Amino acid sequence: MKNAWPILTVVISLLAIWYAGAVWMNAQWVRDQAARAGTTVTVSQLFIGTMNLDRPVLPAPHQVVMELWKTVVDTSITSKRSLVYHAWVTLSATLLGFAIGTTAGVLLAVGIVHNRAMDMSVMPWAIASQTIPILAIAPMVIVVMSAIGITGIVPKAMISAYLSFFPVVVGMVKGLRSPDAMQTDLLRTYNASATQTLWRLRWPASMPYFFTSLKVGVAAALVGAIVGELPTGAVAGLGARLLAGSYYGQTVQIWSALVMAALVAAALVGIIGVVQRATLKRMGMSR
Repeated sequence: MKNAWPILTVVISLLAIWYAGAVWMNAQWVRDQAARAGTTVTVSQLFIGTMNLDRPVLPAPHQVVMELWKTVVDTSITSKRSLVYHAWVTLSATLLGFAIGTTAGVLLAVGIVHNRAMDMSVMPWAIASQTIPILAIAPMVIVVMSAIGITGIVPKAMISAYLSFFPVVVGMVKGLRSPDAMQTDLLRTYNASATQTLWRLRWPASMPYFFTSLKVGVAAALVGAIVGELPTGAVAGLGARLLAGSYYGQTVQIWSALVMAALVAAALVGIIGVVQRATLKRMGMSR
């Protein structure tokens, strides 16, 4: 319980700031409504009014929670009004893109570590690729892939892969190079090949870096899947919920979709963390 106090303090502080922001940003609309009716607004009326607007500028936390309850618990998961349904659509693209990005990142990292030409050529291009805004790339990827007949989940997965491969590349390059010179020299004295050095020394040493990069990569993959849904006019997915909410001014819907995306990302990172602890424990490594 003692360790929970810092977390509770941060959560309470954030909620207080959120409520204060909701009152401040929604107050003008309440005042305007009172002015049209020829009445004045007391402080208590102002607070109550800003907490219950149908289309607030900034919804209060309890409004977002109520919307989540309605769209997650009170709605069938097969309904297109269910956030669980939309979260699964986005999650499927995220997982596929994450798998592609992770595989590409690991293979590139192995090549960079073992081949100086790849280190000098591929790594700078990998870094440069991340300077291009994803909002500029996403429509081009979707249009090009649609032109060759590839639609559905794959274009979104490719955008997810584009965002997720870079953390894996950087983390794995760092991890594969983490063994010190004494360890690599020892394997040379045993006449170990590059492949044996990779599997017996470099790969086990890279595991802490690998799992850390996976946590960053899976969150980036989720962002990529959501961004990939925006320029396509998608009717399903968390990106589609964000887009529909922005079209019709449904800010509570927008915020509930954002919170759902954050919960999905937290769950994915948590799963990787569990696998990380189990793997490192089995390998005899501390976290």
